Amino acid sequence: AALLPACSTSPSVESTSTTSSAANSTNVFSNISELDYNAPQQDYKIGSNDLLDIKVFQAPELSQPARVDPRGNISLPLIGTVRVEGLSQGQLEKQLAQKLGATYLQDPQVTVFIQEFTAQRVTVEGEVKTAGVFPIKGDMTLVQAIALSGGLNSLADPSKTVLFRKQGNTLKAYNLDLNAIRDGKLRDPYLRNDDRVIVHRSDARFWLREV
Repeated sequence: AALLPACSTSPSVESTSTTSSAANSTNVFSNISELDYNAPQQDYKIGSNDLLDIKVFQAPELSQPARVDPRGNISLPLIGTVRVEGLSQGQLEKQLAQKLGATYLQDPQVTVFIQEFTAQRVTVEGEVKTAGVFPIKGDMTLVQAIALSGGLNSLADPSKTVLFRKQGNTLKAYNLDLNAIRDGKLRDPYLRNDDRVIVHRSDARFWLREV
């Protein structure tokens, strides 16, 4: 009988502690609505060693991949050497169209796709098959970065996937659920240069494996 009061008070203490812990945990993460859900290529500035895929409508002989050299230039048929470093995708499209339209083609339609952002990297760590630093190729999303790392291992908890992103002097963390993204319940965010993705372990799966 003497033990009963003590036992009855235990759950309330534990509940308060759990609630407080959950509240603190929630406050650690930023709102995922802040993330990029539109392809970021239009704002990206082309750098040396980037790989560009240039297409000229109805002119396959002028359409080709082009690697930006260390000086920030590319070389194209008819046009020759073109300075591209520091330009956005849209600016380069306009510049190439003007050069081709001045002499060779009437109203040329040029599109530029950045196949490899050589100067940009993302880091994937935690419960994945091959952790590492990967170059951003094209517009890379969270799910694509996980795929580059070989996917999740058997101990991963998809609901505990954390994206760390530096914004100015602030490091923000976003908790994302990979299963919800794969099921279409959440959008798959695009990654930026120097983003860090950590997939955390499922304690329940780890315990079952040890047992």
